[in-house]
Amino acid sequence: MSDDWDKPTIIGHGARRPAVAKGTALNAAQRSGAAIATGTKTAGQSKGPADHQRIAALDRDDAPKPPEKVDVSVGKALAQARQAKLKPDGKSMTQKDLATAVNAKPQDIADLESGRAVPNQQLLAKLERIVGVKLRGAPALIGTPLAGPKKK
Repeated sequence: MSDDWDKPTIIGHGARRPAVAKGTALNAAQRSGAAIATGTKTAGQSKGPADHQRIAALDRDDAPKPPEKVDVSVGKALAQARQAKLKPDGKSMTQKDLATAVNAKPQDIADLESGRAVPNQQLLAKLERIVGVKLRGAPALIGTPLAGPKKK
């Protein structure tokens, strides 16, 4: 009990542990014939057994389908209409100019023209008004000139 009072308390350090026998100490113990146990300690695994019923159900289940992409005809129609549209200086409209006009990123326009983009109805509606060509609806109508409002 009095031993506890005599030891200084060192904050921030754990108690000194006996060092692991290495190299020369291990060889000396082997030469003397002492019992030596060499092995590594591993932590217990917290993983339980696999739930095979759940795994089998996931295998049987259909995988989620990737989102559909814009049709290539939409991209071609958009690219042709964009190039036909002239800027005030007489040059054809670039993807960046079109993106600025519809308040979108130039990469979004590039993705639409290449057919990699997910359909965004709001963006397609803005693009239709700027380039004056239908980009939504029946495949036969895509690329046709956009008609004005119906007359009463």
